[in-house]
Amino acid sequence: MTGEPILPEHLDELTAAMADLTGALETEPADGDILDAVCAEALRAIPGADMASITAIRDGEPKTAASTDERAVEIDQAQYAAGAGPCLQAAETGEIVRVPLATAGAAWPEFTGRAQELGVGSYLAAPLRVDERLSGALNLFGYGDHGFAETDSRLLQLYTTVVSFGLRTTRRYHQARQRAVELEAAMRSRAVIEQAKGILMAVHRISADDAMKRLVTESQRTNVKLRDIAARFVEDLSSTKSS
Repeated sequence: MTGEPILPEHLDELTAAMADLTGALETEPADGDILDAVCAEALRAIPGADMASITAIRDGEPKTAASTDERAVEIDQAQYAAGAGPCLQAAETGEIVRVPLATAGAAWPEFTGRAQELGVGSYLAAPLRVDERLSGALNLFGYGDHGFAETDSRLLQLYTTVVSFGLRTTRRYHQARQRAVELEAAMRSRAVIEQAKGILMAVHRISADDAMKRLVTESQRTNVKLRDIAARFVEDLSSTKSS
């Protein structure tokens, strides 16, 4: 990109916003809280931004997943209802869309009309593509008619690039940790089932298959999970031995 340079103070604000967002991600908030933080920090990072929202597109349907102001949601919804608007264009094309509202009426009359009714004069949207669960756009709204500057577009591009990477990394970490928890639970379940099978084999002098069949039959009869049946059996036998 060419145009006016990004000033050091702009980069300072962007850096500070990203540092705070990273700190928020490290606290492991819920998805909605994460996206709210992304919107809030975008207002710090981009000069002239007064409101922000995130459009998420799932199964071809757009929805506002986070916002800093209900008026931003209303403007988003005007675009969704019309099936056209700068946020949808940014999400579809993967390109930043920067428009002053004074010149947007011909292309997006529904969006422009609602935005002007709510006092918005400038708009900036950038594609936000994280993974199969989150793809859409980060939308910024300005009350002034400055139309945002090219510098703002470049700052927003930097911001969304880092945000996308951070969210993708955080989600992968949470997925890996969840898989580890599930694997540990599965291993514990397997261990107690094997223990119960061994006891049944020793007491009744039956094969491993027959022992497993007994546990499965009891699970089906009582409508209790197999692991819980095995754990109860082992616990009952231990209590009997200790009494």
